Amino acid sequence: MYTMGWLILFIILLVIEIFTMGLTTIWFAGGALISLFAALIGFGLPVQIVVFIVVSAVLLVMTRPVAVKYFNTERQKTNAESLIGQQAVVLKDVDTLHSAGLVEVNGQEWSAKTDEPNGFIPKDSVVSIEGIQGVKLIVKSKEV
Repeated sequence: MYTMGWLILFIILLVIEIFTMGLTTIWFAGGALISLFAALIGFGLPVQIVVFIVVSAVLLVMTRPVAVKYFNTERQKTNAESLIGQQAVVLKDVDTLHSAGLVEVNGQEWSAKTDEPNGFIPKDSVVSIEGIQGVKLIVKSKEV
């Protein structure tokens, strides 16, 4: 009787994965498939549920990082992420101590600060973008 439930759950999870392609439900579909086999062998419902949970968790933990690495290679960085590593020009002195600083990158103006608590970079300097914190770019003086 439970075999039909596991089969239906397996199909539903596969269909969801096909439509979302998010690598999220495929691991649970694997758990449902193994639980289906446990039901066919004759194990009781509590064992089937434990098998579902354990197999799903193992698949998720062991294979998801590898799958994301190889199947998600076409991911595009968001606008903000794409700024990291680029160069910018300081339009207004970057003074982290006084929370001041403005840089221009790709024709856009951004608030900026340094990683150092009392960092200072003068106007017209070229900086590299090291990261983003909130709405401010974290910049570092470019070595000449």
